[in-house]
Amino acid sequence: MKVLQRYFAVSIAQAVAFVLVAFLALSAFMDLTGELPSVGKEGYAIQHAFLYVLLRVPFHVYEVMPVATLIGTIYTMAQFASSSEFTIMRASSMSTQMAAWMLFKIGFVFVIITFVFGELIAPRTAPLAEKLKLSARGATVSQEFRSGMWTKDIVRSEGTKGLVTGSRFFNVRQFRTDGQMLDVRLYEFDTNFRMRSLITAARAVFTGNSTWRLEDVTETRFTNTRTLPPPGGKPVAGAGALGNFGQETSMVATRKLPSMELVSEITPKIISVSASDPVRMSATELAIYTRHLAENRQETERFKIAFWKKLFDPLAIFVLMALALPFAYLHTRSGGVSLKIFIGIMIGVGFILINNLFAHVGLLSNMPAVLTAIAPSLLFLLLALGALWWVERH
Repeated sequence: MKVLQRYFAVSIAQAVAFVLVAFLALSAFMDLTGELPSVGKEGYAIQHAFLYVLLRVPFHVYEVMPVATLIGTIYTMAQFASSSEFTIMRASSMSTQMAAWMLFKIGFVFVIITFVFGELIAPRTAPLAEKLKLSARGATVSQEFRSGMWTKDIVRSEGTKGLVTGSRFFNVRQFRTDGQMLDVRLYEFDTNFRMRSLITAARAVFTGNSTWRLEDVTETRFTNTRTLPPPGGKPVAGAGALGNFGQETSMVATRKLPSMELVSEITPKIISVSASDPVRMSATELAIYTRHLAENRQETERFKIAFWKKLFDPLAIFVLMALALPFAYLHTRSGGVSLKIFIGIMIGVGFILINNLFAHVGLLSNMPAVLTAIAPSLLFLLLALGALWWVERH
């Protein structure tokens, strides 16, 4: 059985590697074609385009590995069927359960490779690719947004700890690739959503320990006060809900400072993540950013779905390999190897389309994020089990 397991592993690995290289070459060609119109503009040279495409390859590995595994496994199973090798293996007491177990062990290796690329390599190379492109063109991250980037923070009594005393909105017009923020506006509100201060700064540098150093600062503070009630304790006309207690007035004070320190839970990582595509983020980054959004009472469903898809999509390799196993039972008279490969490509394309469709449907219909992420794999698992049941009885 060890010899048979090794034979399965080598044959499938060779086929998957060939299909993966073909997909990566096609993806790189399409990326390069998309970059060519920008070459020669704003300092963006052809070598920058090639390096940008190269840095995006790990993300494409993560993206196409499940489909490459499906097509490679189908090709191997079809080859076994056409040469009657699989029939001989079955005649030698190899059951469907044994074949499925061998595929499971081979698929486990591909799942680990996919996780490594999706969690360790691609989340680091994808931001590098974007930074390279922006740096070559002399641009900044937030120039893609009309009003800059916005994010929300909670103000606490003891820096990042203690009781919540209000909320703060960051507006960053330019966010440089080195982590600096330019043209910063901070809108701070109390727990009753009354503006407490407006801070503008020409530049903000993160110094670590949840601290930003703001430079060339203008701070405007709004202090709400209440006047004493008139003699006799009569309500003040026109004071509304505060009529029994006096009128509420505001005092405005403005000061200019060369620099000041700001303690905030917002870090350069959170700002850069807020401008990133959730698909290109790691599960760890998605978990951190989702928690940050939940603490600030912001919409998290999109990032929850992306998080669970990061966990379940690599596991879909097991399902797709199980779906490839029935092709070993189809002999040459049922169709040539090329036809089976074409069917495999259609199944792979169908899986990608359904996977993306469920992500959008789940977002629109408020389906649980876990169910949205795992539903396509469950659907194709039922298809695989039905196909195995049919080929064993026919």
